[in-house]
Amino acid sequence: MISAHLTGDKIISTNEEAFSLCEKSCFGEKKNSKIEYSAIEALFLVQQDKMTIFSNKKTISFDKLIKKVKKFDRKIETKLAVYSDLRKRGYIVKSALKFGAEFRVYEKGIKPGDNHARWILYTVKEHEAMNWHDFAAKNRIAHSTKKNLLIAIVDDESDVSYYEITWLRP
Repeated sequence: MISAHLTGDKIISTNEEAFSLCEKSCFGEKKNSKIEYSAIEALFLVQQDKMTIFSNKKTISFDKLIKKVKKFDRKIETKLAVYSDLRKRGYIVKSALKFGAEFRVYEKGIKPGDNHARWILYTVKEHEAMNWHDFAAKNRIAHSTKKNLLIAIVDDESDVSYYEITWLRP
């Protein structure tokens, strides 16, 4: 079990297990002599009983952590459903903030740094509207970053359907 600490808005660990999981499964990011986790990674690991997070020497429950994250990310539950689904299927999922997307997704067996992500991914709730302008913009970003666009639609039961969009050359 990984023991991590919430410090400000960062979730960090210096456990040997954290370094091992980072090396093996690409959870977290090595920074100096610690592993730093994104909120989504930490939520997933807590949900899977692989991590305990402490703040001021007190354990933070999954429910309390998700409430904290919701304050700055109102889509966190939708993102977590998608992240969890992809991770359980064996994909490595990392932030794609610099691409203007929610996640970048690597082919099974590919680690970040070894090769590029195949997809950039956007999450949408089943009843949310997406207009053609938004769709075209997302597709343009994917194309310009040499990735395929992946749209993940989450229904009311948190089941996820994926739609991959690629460019065809006539």
